[in-house]
Amino acid sequence: MQTRVARLHAERDLRVENLDYPTCRAGEVRLAMAAGGICGSDLHYYQDGGFGPVRVREPIIAGHEASGFVEEIGDGVSGLELGQLVAVNPSQPCGQCQYCRIGQPIHCLDMRFMGSAMRLPHEDGMFREKLVVPAIQCHPVGAGVTPGEAACAEPLAVCLHAIAQAGDLNGKAVLVTGAGPIGLLTVAAARHAGAGQIVVTDLADAALSRAHSMGATQAINVKSEPDGLLPFTEHKGHFDVVFDCSAAGPALRSAFAAIKPRGILVQVGVTGDVTIPLNALVGKEIVWRGSQRFHEEFSEAVALISTRQIDVRPIISHSFPLDAVVEAFEQAGDRSKACKVQITFQQTDESLKDER
Repeated sequence: MQTRVARLHAERDLRVENLDYPTCRAGEVRLAMAAGGICGSDLHYYQDGGFGPVRVREPIIAGHEASGFVEEIGDGVSGLELGQLVAVNPSQPCGQCQYCRIGQPIHCLDMRFMGSAMRLPHEDGMFREKLVVPAIQCHPVGAGVTPGEAACAEPLAVCLHAIAQAGDLNGKAVLVTGAGPIGLLTVAAARHAGAGQIVVTDLADAALSRAHSMGATQAINVKSEPDGLLPFTEHKGHFDVVFDCSAAGPALRSAFAAIKPRGILVQVGVTGDVTIPLNALVGKEIVWRGSQRFHEEFSEAVALISTRQIDVRPIISHSFPLDAVVEAFEQAGDRSKACKVQITFQQTDESLKDER
């Protein structure tokens, strides 16, 4: 049996191809994929052939944030029903290594993460019409939630893990640098966690235009307002917690200036080496904490999306069919217009009505 897939061969060489897929075995389900979001790492693979030392060395099916409908259920699977919409967790820790044994599966030494070129052979992703996957990776989504919303569970889980790294946010003053999909979902997660004031910065008005609908109290374009954060630097800083989702040197320097002494800076965005204001880190006794992926937060993200306690719909800016996947990736690279760009893998009831 074959399925159509979006397969990246090299930098800007993304093709829709037909590939064989396996039969559904015990403990597995077959999904008819519904929607998948283009992540920043997907974009780096497409635009640059990778990021840092991680390079595309062989053809790889892209995509690690997606949803689909259960089409076949293997022996021994319970808790899933045919036709049910599920969000797919792309993370597959081994469960046996030293970090898995001490309850740190995020740092698994033999992690399999769908759509990742870290391993060789690469771990194929979810941009395909049919997917056979272990049932344990499938999380049922609440009624009334769209496939596009369900596909946002993975990036929301990333942000929920970042929020957990900061501790209690109730009533706290929070700064989020970078208003891409991760930044905006971090805003929503911080609002859900009870943050009092949430200020968001970015260089693009299009990105910031969604900030208030995601829970921000103030949005600052630091390109057109280069001194916009200056009032927050008085008296050694204003913010209790900063989430840096930009990984840009200027944003980090501003964050160090605007955070309070003994504030917590959670590093969510990633990049290469950057220069940091070490004197501020030491002098203010700032806690700078990294945040890597997620684990138990995936099921939490699905629950929050299912009940719309966190409404992810404002970040979904574009949707393209699989046949237009190259156009979708090009659109995703245009931050002046795009936020979360998604691929759809089957016709919705609404599109069928349009055809009739």
